Amino acid sequence: MKKYIHLFVASVILAGMLLSLPFFDSCEALTEDVLRVHILANSDSAADQSLKLCVRDRVLSQCSAYYADCADKAAAIAVTKAHLSEIEAVARDEIARHGFSYPVRAQLGETRFDTRYYEDFTMPAGVYDALRLTIGDGEGKNWWCVMYPSLCVGAATETEMRDKLDDGEYEVVTSEQFDFRFKLVEYWEDIRSWFR
Repeated sequence: MKKYIHLFVASVILAGMLLSLPFFDSCEALTEDVLRVHILANSDSAADQSLKLCVRDRVLSQCSAYYADCADKAAAIAVTKAHLSEIEAVARDEIARHGFSYPVRAQLGETRFDTRYYEDFTMPAGVYDALRLTIGDGEGKNWWCVMYPSLCVGAATETEMRDKLDDGEYEVVTSEQFDFRFKLVEYWEDIRSWFR
């Protein structure tokens, strides 16, 4: 009997995944078209978490101008690489402005993210290119969003999202927040990470 229950559950999951293949494809395409940002706080103390948000605001404000003329993610990555030391300096200045002396490291690379629900949009799980800022020990709760297109700089308008994302990608990010397909994407990404 237990064998049949496991078989039934596996069949339901497989059927759900097969029905969700177009959604999976759009999620995969999204990982190829966006640049994420990931900021790690020094610790979970209230002061370090507050500092993380101040660094976030300053860096996002500084970087928004960088991406104004970028036509695609490749251009956004090139611009980010060109300004990496400047981004680090801006973060360092903000840290010092608040009376801290933590080092900060800015890096560009691939990072695995879980599904993240924001107020107006959702980003599916996956491996994304990301700008990572590590403040001090980087052992505190982190913050992440989408650097390009600039979905986390202010409130991204529907027009801005439509301009940078294709129809499938737009449907993914504007899906209902508790869409079961996001959980299937997370499971799929977990399986894929075993083979990486």
